[in-house]
Amino acid sequence: MLFNTFEFGIFFFIIFILYWFICNKSLRVQNILLLVASYYFYGCWDWRFLFLLAFSTFVGYYGGIKIYESQNEKGRKLWLWISVLVSVGFLAYFKYANFFIESFADLLRLIGLTPHISTLHIILPVGISFYTFHNLSYIIDIYYKKIKPTYNAVDYGVF
Repeated sequence: MLFNTFEFGIFFFIIFILYWFICNKSLRVQNILLLVASYYFYGCWDWRFLFLLAFSTFVGYYGGIKIYESQNEKGRKLWLWISVLVSVGFLAYFKYANFFIESFADLLRLIGLTPHISTLHIILPVGISFYTFHNLSYIIDIYYKKIKPTYNAVDYGVF
């Protein structure tokens, strides 16, 4: 579903009416509506990446809580590293795997070898850089005690 389509206009209108007029008594219900609508919209592009988006959301949410609740600096740092590595790992795989494969093949050619390496056929998920860096800013801010984590998964999901 593209922004400039009639289908999106109808979708947006329905969500707007539900959000503004039907669900306006409860912030929690509004947030649930926004989260479901966001995941539906993302899934319209390619439903296979919904798991990636959900897992990325979980990593940021759970990692933030674990960093905050860790009793010592070593535990806080461990959870920070786990959260950062998982988040950046997804980004690196989807954005840079082919680049590194091609660079490695070029390096082999420079030393006289003829590599038979094929690149991966990876589809880049829409917005992966945005939501990865959004997750990173959240968990790093918690680590440096600039913010406290939310204990509400829906609130984090719409963050």
